[in-house]
Amino acid sequence: MKIVLATENHHKLLEFQRILHKSQIQWITLTDLQITSNIAENGVTFAENAELKAREICRIADLPTLADDSGLTVDALGGRPGVHTARYGGPKATQSQQLKQLLNEMQTKAWETRNAQFRCALALAIPGLPTMVTAEGVCPGVIALQPRGRYGFGYDPIFYLPEHRQTMAELTPLQKDRISHRGLAARSISNKIHKLL
Repeated sequence: MKIVLATENHHKLLEFQRILHKSQIQWITLTDLQITSNIAENGVTFAENAELKAREICRIADLPTLADDSGLTVDALGGRPGVHTARYGGPKATQSQQLKQLLNEMQTKAWETRNAQFRCALALAIPGLPTMVTAEGVCPGVIALQPRGRYGFGYDPIFYLPEHRQTMAELTPLQKDRISHRGLAARSISNKIHKLL
């Protein structure tokens, strides 16, 4: 089955290909379709943003479309960066600058107050169907004192997993897929996709 993955993030494509490798899905990217539509992600939740993207790309491509919106919420920062995770530190901030800014904000926070969550919301829009298929995944952790690890992307190097005594970036991709927010959400939505398509 062909499904458009509504992202230009190559890392996310690789994760979905790994996590749902048994689903026999042929992923089509926005690059494949030469879609450069910049959709305003003005929802107040990850779920709202995922649904906005899925609905709009589905309308443009006229194909089943899976959209992801995910990010980091930090308890001590009142849930920030939240839905602004990708743009944290400004639209042109590099990954390194984003990590540095977050660590600076957390500099005075005691270890027991550094709880955080990686959150992922998925929405699947299908041409002709008014309702959407959705799923969410949450992975709890702690903001590390400094970056560690060479795997993953985004905030993985500073997201510490107490049960594993490693950051997300120290886990291998397959280890990460088993516990990550995106892995949990993708496996949850997988059965729903097969029933519909």
